[in-house]
Amino acid sequence: MPMQRDLLTPNPGSLRLRGFLWAGLSVSIFSGWFVVTRFSVTRILSVWDLTALRYGIGALLLAPVLLRGLPPRAWRNGFVFALLWGAPFAILVALGVQMTSAARAASVTPALMPVFAGLLGWVLLRERPGTIRLAGYAAIAAGLGGLVLTANGGQAAPSLLGLGLLVLAAAMWASYTLLLRRSGLNAIQSAALICFWSAVIFVPVYLVLGISRLGQAPTAEIAVQGFYQGVLMSSVALISFNRGVALLGSSAAAAMIALVPVAASLLAILFLGEIPAAVEGVSIAIIVAGVLLAARPARS
Repeated sequence: MPMQRDLLTPNPGSLRLRGFLWAGLSVSIFSGWFVVTRFSVTRILSVWDLTALRYGIGALLLAPVLLRGLPPRAWRNGFVFALLWGAPFAILVALGVQMTSAARAASVTPALMPVFAGLLGWVLLRERPGTIRLAGYAAIAAGLGGLVLTANGGQAAPSLLGLGLLVLAAAMWASYTLLLRRSGLNAIQSAALICFWSAVIFVPVYLVLGISRLGQAPTAEIAVQGFYQGVLMSSVALISFNRGVALLGSSAAAAMIALVPVAASLLAILFLGEIPAAVEGVSIAIIVAGVLLAARPARS
């Protein structure tokens, strides 16, 4: 029997690899999100349109998950999750992208999130990070500073309000990662509840106020945004990130998300022809080093 249990028990290394794969999928989707969002909010579609597409479509896609029945506590947790990583979060980031640039937004929120996650876990949960992980957080913060100062997404100085919104979004995202593992919800349930509560809260207000610009935008742009916002971001990215948190832990999964600025920079090179300056390259390398340190498994 002990041998059978050993055979049936998943290998920790295998679980960790799966966790990195799930987190890597979410990193790739999040990276493209900043570029796709920036494309539309600086043209016809507004922040409100993208939020409605994201959670309206996401709620419909994931509705079958909620029909299976969830305990009242799950619905309460889902409501809190929606406030932290649902429509309010998406609106803050989209406004930050609109007020600054895709490059700066991708540098601020994802890179600061693991730092906030580590600090909140330390202060609120008495989960003191080790010296190596603290060094990783410091490297991420240093690289973030370099990217923000050298971002080439426009010659104008970044909006302080826009940067503030992005920092607030990072703190909300970090709070969500700490609460998720203690909620008892799996990845799909959490994603479904976030989309449901966000749609219930935001979509009626969006319709009543009549702030839609969907009728003015090209059909192709609406289709692209509907797929990226409503399918990839609300379903695939939410589920993959939640799986990463479950397999890696909140701190390590949060640190993986700090790779978004790196991936976003590569996408900018490939699709926008934006070659980073030498100082930006150094900042990206520092963030990568910080991620590797912060994502190291904690000792038992």
